[in-house]
Amino acid sequence: QVQLVESGGGSVQSGGSLRLACAANGFTSARYRMGWFRQAPGKEREGVASIVADGRTSYVDSVKGRFTISRDSAQNTLYLQMDSLTPEDTAMYVCAARAWPYGAPSLRPNDYTYWGQGTQVTVSS
Repeated sequence: QVQLVESGGGSVQSGGSLRLACAANGFTSARYRMGWFRQAPGKEREGVASIVADGRTSYVDSVKGRFTISRDSAQNTLYLQMDSLTPEDTAMYVCAARAWPYGAPSLRPNDYTYWGQGTQVTVSS
């Protein structure tokens, strides 16, 4: 059974950093397209970052240079390092996966099959 469990969210002041983790159970995440999405109250779900089996990554413009997606294959865990956080980054962050070993990174929710429950990130000014 595929399961994604996020952790690492919390409250931080503007300019601070957080590292989110997504533990993958029931499948080998290194062979999947993996992604981080976020959703703020009253807004649509937004793709933040994606990584695929060969290491290619993709980021939404608003986080380029501040966020880094990575994976630890041995731990079967996906990470999102978030630096220089701003209040606009406040949202529920959710990781997602799809068995797509040769595809390109994607920030589109429809390109993912499995979803975690999310972890809340709150950035205060």
